[in-house]
Amino acid sequence: MNDEQKSKNISQKIGFIGGGNMAKAICEGIVTNGLVTFDQIYVSGPRLKHLGWWIGQGCNTYQENEKVVSEADIIFICVKPHILQTVTSELKSTFSRNKEVLPSKLYVSVLAGISLETLNKELESLHGRIIRIMPNTSMVVGEGCTLLSPSSSATDADKELVSGIISATGLCKEVPEDYINHLGALTASGSAFIYMVLEALADGAVKMGIPRALATELAAQTILGAGKMARDAGKHTAQLKDEICSPAGTTIQGVHALEKHGIRAAFIEAVEATAKRAVEIEIANKKI
Repeated sequence: MNDEQKSKNISQKIGFIGGGNMAKAICEGIVTNGLVTFDQIYVSGPRLKHLGWWIGQGCNTYQENEKVVSEADIIFICVKPHILQTVTSELKSTFSRNKEVLPSKLYVSVLAGISLETLNKELESLHGRIIRIMPNTSMVVGEGCTLLSPSSSATDADKELVSGIISATGLCKEVPEDYINHLGALTASGSAFIYMVLEALADGAVKMGIPRALATELAAQTILGAGKMARDAGKHTAQLKDEICSPAGTTIQGVHALEKHGIRAAFIEAVEATAKRAVEIEIANKKI
């Protein structure tokens, strides 16, 4: 670990309720970037046999969620959304029965479709300060895109801490919660749409006789490069496209073919449909 990494170290213990893929992605990102070590990580799951990866890394693993809440300073809630109420009920029952005075903890929800209003209701008796995030799976390779919305209970220090942790796995943007469902359709679901584009581009090359592995590798690099250009070049995406389209050239022929098949409308409608479904799920969860 170099000096720059050492300077980023945090002393807090990080907990995960739920040890699935998203929890692993966050954990790998913050450990790889030197924020914490594996022995600062606490994770719980209903079956220890499903926590093999965590055990192998030397993390503190439990079947009981209350042990993670007791030990950790920051707790990432990474269970399936419909399990939240079961988890919080068990925690409230345990700490009430044991008459423990639970200090204020910082909870970070990764749950899609669960609003801050619902989280506050569920975690209020646990003295929880709450931040809601909407990550995507690209966190695994350090190129994630995460949305962050704090509740009124979260302090500026809480926001800075969580933003710093998540930034180790890619971009982290604080947004109003009203944006979460709509932007999540772009960032979280958008990766799936881009994988479909990547696969289709590779299919086109395969159709023209290129081996699949080579076509996929080059399609992935092309999308990666185009994304960095769009982010860093300081030019409108239309200008970047026009710079590739020579008069009567090859690219403009391909652009015309895409336009004939309504590529812009297809993506706009995909984001719109995803966002509407996210809103429906959130409304349904508020009624539970």
